[in-house]
Amino acid sequence: MINGLKIGSWISAIVLMLSACSDSDTIQVQGTIDNPGNVKVVSFYEGERKLDSTFIGDGNRFKFERPATQERLLTLEVGNNRYPLILEPGQPASFNVNLHEPTDYQVGGSELSIQLKEFAAYKERIDFVRDSLQLAFSKATTDLDANGIQSLRAEMLQEFRPFFKNYIDQAVEFASRNDNLAGFYVMSTLDPEMAEAELIAYADQISNRFETNRYVNEFKVEVDKLRKLAVGQPAPEIVAYTPDNKTVRLSDFKGQIVLVDFWASWCMPCREENPNIVAAYNRHKDDNFTVLGVSLDDNPGSWMRAIQEDQLTWTNISDLQAWSSPLILDYQIKGIPASYIVDENGMIIAKNLRGSQLSDFLENTLTNN
Repeated sequence: MINGLKIGSWISAIVLMLSACSDSDTIQVQGTIDNPGNVKVVSFYEGERKLDSTFIGDGNRFKFERPATQERLLTLEVGNNRYPLILEPGQPASFNVNLHEPTDYQVGGSELSIQLKEFAAYKERIDFVRDSLQLAFSKATTDLDANGIQSLRAEMLQEFRPFFKNYIDQAVEFASRNDNLAGFYVMSTLDPEMAEAELIAYADQISNRFETNRYVNEFKVEVDKLRKLAVGQPAPEIVAYTPDNKTVRLSDFKGQIVLVDFWASWCMPCREENPNIVAAYNRHKDDNFTVLGVSLDDNPGSWMRAIQEDQLTWTNISDLQAWSSPLILDYQIKGIPASYIVDENGMIIAKNLRGSQLSDFLENTLTNN
C-alpha cells in the first residue's frame, strides 16, 4: 500500500452516533441481487472490518438485520462491488442491484444513503484510479530497495495528482450541498496528504456539529494534527549537520525567507526538481531568501556527491538517519520531495511548491517585502 494514498486513512470504521429515529434498536436492509452469477453472499463492512454476511436466497433476495441503537455507516459488498449505506435504527432500508449493471443500484428508506448514492460514481472512479495505481506500484517495486520505492512513489503521485485533485473538488462541492453526515462521510474519504487545506476548512465548519459522534470527534482530532504544519503555523525546529559536521538549526535563519527542502540523493523526482530550486535561489539569494536543504540520505558519500553534481550551493544538512530521522515525525513527511517556505519569523507561508509555482510565489512574496 502506498503510504498516504489510501483514501480515508483516518476513518477505518465510521459509526454514526446520533439519536435513534424510533424506539426500535435494530438496523435493517433487504433487497435483491439480480443476475448474481457465482456470487452467493452479501457482506457488510464497517471500514475495513467485516461485520457480517448473509446468503442470497430464493428470488435472489437477501436480508441483513442487526441490533443497534445508533446510526451506522456500512459498506455492502457483493462480488467485486461495494456500496455505502447509512442505516438508521427503526427505519428499514432497501437495496437492489442487477450485477449486469452494478453501478445502477437502487436504495430506499434512508435519505442519507440516497444522498451517498449521488456521490457513488465519483468514489467508484477514484477507487479505480487508486487500485490501478496500487497494482502498477506493486509490480514496479518488486526489485527495488527502500529508496527506489520512495522515489517511484513520488513519481507516481505526481503523475496521478490531477485525478485526486479533481476528486477533492467533487467531495468539497458535495459536502457544501449536504450539510449532514453524508457530507461528513464523503469528506472523511479524502487523503490528508493531498487535501490538507480542504480538511482543515471542513473541520472548522463542523466544529460545533455532531458533538456526540465519536468518529467525527476523531476526525477533528486528526485534523488538529494537520493544523500544526499548516500555513500560518510556526515551523518546527530542525537540527542537523552539514557535510563538515557543523550543527545547523532552522532558527539560525530567522530574519530570512527560507525554502526548507526535504530531498535525498536517491530520489529522482527530487533531483529533477533541483534545477528549478537552483534557478530560484540564484535569482533571489540577494533578496533576503535562502534554501535549507534537508537530506533523508543515510550514505554521506552519495549525499555529498549529489550536492556537488546538482550545484546545491546553499546550506545542506542531514542527520543521516533517512526514514528513521525524527524530522519525519516532526514534519509528518510521507514522501519526498517535500518543502516548506518559512518567513522571517519562522512561520510557514507555503508548502510543496515546485517549478513555476515556486518561482511565481517567490516573485510575488519577495517583491512585496
